Amino acid sequence: MVDTKGARQNVSFPSNGSEAHGYLALPPSGRGPGLVVIQEWWGLTSHIADLTERFAAAGFVALAPDLYGGSTTHDADEAGAMMQSLPPDRAARDLSGAVDFLLGRDDVQGARIGVVGFCMGGAFVLTLALQEGERVAAAVPFYPVGAMPDDYRGLKAAVMAHFGESDAFIPAAQAAELEAKIEAGTGVKPEVHLYPAGHAFLNDENLLGTYDPEQARVAWERTVGFLRDHLAA
Repeated sequence: MVDTKGARQNVSFPSNGSEAHGYLALPPSGRGPGLVVIQEWWGLTSHIADLTERFAAAGFVALAPDLYGGSTTHDADEAGAMMQSLPPDRAARDLSGAVDFLLGRDDVQGARIGVVGFCMGGAFVLTLALQEGERVAAAVPFYPVGAMPDDYRGLKAAVMAHFGESDAFIPAAQAAELEAKIEAGTGVKPEVHLYPAGHAFLNDENLLGTYDPEQARVAWERTVGFLRDHLAA
């Protein structure tokens, strides 16, 4: 059942003349590089809030925008329908507003931010990084599902992508195809990792029964190291 008040929100920010909401977490030092965390198709759930807090604990000023405007679900069919009904232009506007919001904060260090996203959010990672150009230094999609760019000319961000070898939602060939497209558009080979795991292997709420704690640990450590390298955290 869709919960229209289930999202974790604690901050609002401007979005192209309107207002968007999200979940913001600050690092122990009070300052750090900015990081946009993009939700799965379930919405801005407690899992995404927890990941945002973990990124903050690792040194980032982390913001998860709420792309569903407060709605969440734990039902896969409902999540798929919510993802399909999300207007791409509104999502792009809210994500760009999140970048503006982070770069305008005094506690965010540097003029470039990182972006990390999961499932639906993984696809939006690549769209946002291409859209924002020089403003995004590092882009990390996890098992991306949904429409993604075909042409990566103009992409300035370094990319690290994570895929599960037994992902029921993503053909195994998609990882190699994405790698080739990014390299063709940028002249730089992205860092692509394959794991002996299924879709959403990082999600410890385990809604699909595919959570893999060991592969999640490896992917998490790689991601934090990659973001630190490119954002000087």
